[in-house]
Amino acid sequence: MTDPTDANTNASSVDVVVVGAGISGLVTATRLVAAGLTCVLLESSDRVGGRLLTHHHPSGPLDLGATWFWPGEQRVAALIAELNIPTHAQHIDGDAVYHAPGGVQRLDGNPIDVVAGRFSSGAASITDTLAERLGERVWLTAPVHRIDNSGDRMIVHHQRGSHVAGHVVLALPPSLAVRHIEFHPALDDHIHDLAAATPTWMGNIAKAVIVYPDPFWRGQGLAGAAISHIGPLREVHDMSGPDAAPAALFGFAPLAPGVPTPSQHDIVAQLVDLFGPAAATPLDVIVTDWRPDVRPDIHTDARPDRDNRATGTPTDTYGHRLYQHSQGGGRLHWASTETAPTMPGHIEGALGGAQRAVDAITTAITTAATTDPLSVGPST
Repeated sequence: MTDPTDANTNASSVDVVVVGAGISGLVTATRLVAAGLTCVLLESSDRVGGRLLTHHHPSGPLDLGATWFWPGEQRVAALIAELNIPTHAQHIDGDAVYHAPGGVQRLDGNPIDVVAGRFSSGAASITDTLAERLGERVWLTAPVHRIDNSGDRMIVHHQRGSHVAGHVVLALPPSLAVRHIEFHPALDDHIHDLAAATPTWMGNIAKAVIVYPDPFWRGQGLAGAAISHIGPLREVHDMSGPDAAPAALFGFAPLAPGVPTPSQHDIVAQLVDLFGPAAATPLDVIVTDWRPDVRPDIHTDARPDRDNRATGTPTDTYGHRLYQHSQGGGRLHWASTETAPTMPGHIEGALGGAQRAVDAITTAITTAATTDPLSVGPST
């Protein structure tokens, strides 16, 4: 990765510019490079990974963003095997609890959790590995503010300079793209309005991870799973690592704009109600608020513009048919998880978006080379 303090910001020419170094952007760039194309990946923050964010706690890795992958997600399984990422199963054994105004009810079994996989070294082990392989193709602290389309090339302007490319991949949430990037010429109204109305997955959520000396709930025959209508966390799950190390619980708190981030005190008090007095003495409580007004370094957007012509409920915008097609004369491509027609919001959806962009670009370049033998192929 290039050092954010690197003064070399001269414009350069590549086959493809990828905007956003989350999982979809990193996989897109990796596949394009493997296809023999030159590529640069521009990331607005000072780290890669996007919503795959792992905190390296003294007790072990803790995922503050994406946590799970699911049976049948073939792209995730293939990537795990390709990168040799260690995994383990989500702990689901034991009873769950249900918290309502009438009190806490212990359920017989665990109807809350389902079989899922976990990344033993943290979800960011995937994105860190991909970024390491891409090396200096990844530019950090390089937010894109303008993309010009001259018809035969794209010019991407960012904080550290500009790049000229034949194709551009938008591997960031669509609402972020149209909120923060100027497009010249402007995007078609239909795709602009759709993008503006597409909520960012997890963009209105705070995720709390609570670390304990040991998984005391398991000794009580509990799975560490809960649904609650009382307190900040709506749902709770076991986040312990392999062999229960680190021992941890995690939960999600849905938040509207302007609502305070849940306090550590309120979270622990809720867990005491759910799991008993042993929950009162955690080693650590880590709360990650994914709303952009609270965590501007995490580039999500939970407040898409609504003054547009997009129709339907917010989730109806995920995987919309317009995202399946390139814009800008076939040079501008979508790749984030929100644009995936299958498993949107999941890592699997992000990988599907990446593959769609890669297929569109490689097909376009191959077709151009076939129809015009004098055309210039991939940059060398």
